[in-house]
Amino acid sequence: MDGTKTEKDGDVKKTEDEVVHLRREINLVSATAFIVGTVVGSGIFIAPKGVLMNSGSVGLSLLVWALCGILSMFGALCYAELGTTFTKSGSHYTYLLETLGPLPAFLRLTTEFVIIRPAVTSYVALAFGRYVVEPFYTPCTAPTVLVKLVSILAVTFVVAVNCWSVTMATRTQVLLTVIKMFALVLIIVPGVIALVKGKTDNFQNGFELDLITLDKLPLAFYNGLYAYGGWFSLNSVTEEVKNPNRTFPLAIISSMVTVTVCYVLVNMAYYTMMTPAELLQSDAVAVTFANRALHGMASVIPFLVALSCLGTLNGGIFGAPRMMFVGAREGHCPPIFSMIHIRRKTPLPAVLLMYPLTVLFLTSGDIYQLINFVSFSRWLFIALATTGMLIHRYRFPLHPRPFKAPVVIIVTFTVVCFFIVGLSLYSDPWNTGWSCGLTLGGVPLYYLTMNSFYLPSRWRRAFNSCSKKLQILLEVVQQEIKTY
Repeated sequence: MDGTKTEKDGDVKKTEDEVVHLRREINLVSATAFIVGTVVGSGIFIAPKGVLMNSGSVGLSLLVWALCGILSMFGALCYAELGTTFTKSGSHYTYLLETLGPLPAFLRLTTEFVIIRPAVTSYVALAFGRYVVEPFYTPCTAPTVLVKLVSILAVTFVVAVNCWSVTMATRTQVLLTVIKMFALVLIIVPGVIALVKGKTDNFQNGFELDLITLDKLPLAFYNGLYAYGGWFSLNSVTEEVKNPNRTFPLAIISSMVTVTVCYVLVNMAYYTMMTPAELLQSDAVAVTFANRALHGMASVIPFLVALSCLGTLNGGIFGAPRMMFVGAREGHCPPIFSMIHIRRKTPLPAVLLMYPLTVLFLTSGDIYQLINFVSFSRWLFIALATTGMLIHRYRFPLHPRPFKAPVVIIVTFTVVCFFIVGLSLYSDPWNTGWSCGLTLGGVPLYYLTMNSFYLPSRWRRAFNSCSKKLQILLEVVQQEIKTY
């Protein structure tokens, strides 16, 4: 009756729709859109300047873009194996926990929510605000306060969508991915037409060896890899992916091939309309290109770039809270963050935690300085995760692995990751040192969390009371069935 069944002991058994747990609502299309939508943000419209500046020539800059795409594909294939081997959500945290133990996983969790995610989200939100506001103030400088206000509104919108519904968040991501791919096509098509017409002057003598400086070349890769960031995003939501053994490899390969081809073609298009010197002088490469190639639609490009940033925001805020959700489930965070809204079926407390941290970063100092600050920790833990995968393969050779990446790919990617970490230590020892110090600062916090029973009983009672009141206020409960 009414879709419920009564057991012999009189208890009412809930139907599948009534049971509180995270649903598997991400199919192959939305998984591909999730990866593409998270990767393609403001990077492709800004990073070309940094890649060219540090590579020294047009030909080498295009080669750097292609190699960064291949390297990102290597990393994505490594994480495809991890995602099909360990069926929990949580991405880096889960893989470190399963392969290297709880301490590295806890350190990754704390750095993600204290530094990495708020800083990256703030950076993308500010890019959104800048591209929305600045067209109305050209050629004057847009008010910083207004840019930050629009950025906060964007974060508020994305957090609200992710609190409301998983389905709405994935559909929003698909829509924004279509829009940002349209923006890339809008740049690629005029570039291809120009190439067909013979505008190849900037490709003559593309590899000018006298302009190449080997000490700056790693920084060119660093800028390129920033534009490809987000290839690991699907691993944050493994428990919500339909048929992950099939979806992970297909979504990763199709999305990264698409992004790599588009990125190389976009950069080729830039060089059909701008000389290397002109590209280096531009602060917004895509806008400069549009002014020359898309006369009637030049004003549309900033808004398309802004929507591209919004897609990256949505992908980040959709995936990152799942790491906190899994961490709380494993006992590394307060239990409230492992709870799900009883009607919306979203990890509401973990999503809401993102909001005040991001707004705090947005309203504080120089966000751009923080990107260098967080890169050390991000690449260090990615390198440790793939190292842990190799160790796990050796220790547990019979463990089921529905998808296996070639060992040469895993080793190559891991070595490059450690090289990037070493480069950070060399090129920016101050910010890297602070990042390393903050990461290690999580060690005493880990032992305090694991031994919380030593805290005064009054503190524990107060904490439990606050947790219960929050649970009632937010209408959240623990997941009722196992989803991994």
